[in-house]
Amino acid sequence: MRVDMITKEYPPEIYGGAGVHVAELVAALRESIDVRVRAFGAERAEPETWSYRAPTELDGANAALQTLGTDLLMVGDVAGADLVHSHTWYANFAGHLASQLHGIPHVLTAHSLEPLRPWKAEQLGGGYAVSSGIEKLAYENAAAIIAVSAGMRDDILRSYPQVDPARVRVIHNGIDVERWHPVENAAFLQSIGMDPDRPSVVFVGRITRQKGLPYLLRAAQQLPPEVQLVLCAGAPDTPEIMAEVQELVRLLQQTRDGVIWIERMLPREELSAILTAATTFVCPSVYEPLGIVNLEAMACGAAVVGTATGGIPEVVDDGVTGRLVPIEQVQDGTGTPVHPDQFVADLAAGLTEVAMDPARAMEYGAAGRERARQEFSWGAIADTTRSLYAELTD
Repeated sequence: MRVDMITKEYPPEIYGGAGVHVAELVAALRESIDVRVRAFGAERAEPETWSYRAPTELDGANAALQTLGTDLLMVGDVAGADLVHSHTWYANFAGHLASQLHGIPHVLTAHSLEPLRPWKAEQLGGGYAVSSGIEKLAYENAAAIIAVSAGMRDDILRSYPQVDPARVRVIHNGIDVERWHPVENAAFLQSIGMDPDRPSVVFVGRITRQKGLPYLLRAAQQLPPEVQLVLCAGAPDTPEIMAEVQELVRLLQQTRDGVIWIERMLPREELSAILTAATTFVCPSVYEPLGIVNLEAMACGAAVVGTATGGIPEVVDDGVTGRLVPIEQVQDGTGTPVHPDQFVADLAAGLTEVAMDPARAMEYGAAGRERARQEFSWGAIADTTRSLYAELTD
């Protein structure tokens, strides 16, 4: 069986969970089937992997149009595949057209949904209407849709009521606990100003509305003064949200020490050292289909405090591997808390509870690593995915 995997992100150009998912899934699937990767970006040396850039004629065009131009370049090259599998709306158009042109099934994995990310209009302008339309087209015509959590499956069926529920399967994201594991590196921690003897809260994620970073920064004002806050946060969606985060960090640093902001993308070993040293990892997202970063933190032995939304409750076992923070959300697709001050207060309370009880945090962390190992291995995920492929191509 030959499967052509279409994706915007692929090593070394990864900036989010979808890219991590594709890289790990491809590696696991290639142990048993022929997988050819077609990715956006610069040329890659990896065998059976091709890269595509937007046509030069689209230089300066809206980013959504450049995406569609890149997709069109991929479609013809899918000839000969038994199945095409796309990830995110950036690649869905190529998957849909390849399916039609070559008469093969199209599988897509839902990592997020455009209707539930209306703030993307800030980033894409009119291109957001284009991305939303492309996603709708692909979802309503795909042979199968993989949801990375049961919460995501519910979101798909609510957002796209024309989709047959039988075509939507839940296959979780995964984690490689051999690559993601506790790492001790006192010299690196010292170089970034992190004190391993102080309680700490660590955030890792892009600066985007869905990740909830502004809520965390407000909650941090309520944390005990001895708690450090380490922000591994970059790649802002817009200048506006970057400015908001910068101002909130500035205000926070005026009232407390131990506020560390790392904007660069960290290599895995350095990030693992931070996660290993963390008393607790925080995921304050208001929209999160699953959250691979939570699995990465758990694999490094960190307790996790996360918002009880999307797929996070399927990863974080409340009271066992960490704590879930309740949230009541506006039903307009933004994920905005109905009572933002209450959400901020609850987030601060959950973080304080875990960060100020290091013994309990260590218990949560140990349980989290074991949960990641047992329930979220890429080998099992690849087996389930391969079975779906076989079902569609028999």
